[in-house]
Amino acid sequence: MKVDLNCDMGEGFGPWPMGDDDAMLDIVSSANIACGFHAGDPSIMFRTAETARRKGVAIGAHPGFDDLHGFGRRMIRGDSPAEIERMIAYQIGAMQAVASLAGHRVTYVKVHGALNNMANEDEDLALAIARAIKGVDVSLINVCMPGLLMEKASGKLGLQVAREIFADRTYEDNGTLTSRKKPGSVLHDAEFAAERMLRAVQDKAVTTVSGKRIPVEIDTICVHGDEPSAVAMARTVRAKLEANGISIAPFSGS
Repeated sequence: MKVDLNCDMGEGFGPWPMGDDDAMLDIVSSANIACGFHAGDPSIMFRTAETARRKGVAIGAHPGFDDLHGFGRRMIRGDSPAEIERMIAYQIGAMQAVASLAGHRVTYVKVHGALNNMANEDEDLALAIARAIKGVDVSLINVCMPGLLMEKASGKLGLQVAREIFADRTYEDNGTLTSRKKPGSVLHDAEFAAERMLRAVQDKAVTTVSGKRIPVEIDTICVHGDEPSAVAMARTVRAKLEANGISIAPFSGS
């Protein structure tokens, strides 16, 4: 068995760092690089892509709302699907250009934060994102939560998908993530999270906050890079999986 381990990174801005990207790039197999809207800037995008290339880590564009102050985690309403489509295409193109400058190649897209959550509840928004990805490069893989609207929209448009689960988040019974506003929605115990991910990969199922098991296909596991416990958690998850015969490798190639 094998699975990808991904992390959101490049999420600082100017002189303000966010997370320990260098350490994470020694652990993960795929790096989701912020494209300058919710976080990141051209220099951070370049450095992250260049370091990922040197370390053999695949990279993807990580577009989100134009919301530096809210880190892309605030729901912003009022943009039409066509505006969202252009917003996503713009960010993917920027990441592709900077990655090329760094000698690397973007192979997938993973939408960030509130925009991703909203698209899993709004088919028009999910289709707009899928159209943007397809319009830029039909070979790009869309990283989606399994069974939700983003995956279904990608299927309608003929996009490849990679199904993602989260090591450091809890799930509701409908397969969505528990709101960050609820206590306990973000996990910090690395050993607990690692054991949970091992069971999920072995059983092909995630367990919700109520104890319900939801069968899922799993291509990649995410650890959020902005959490203080992120590096320890990613290292523990990887060690746990490898100790049980599950190898870590990019789903998209590096």
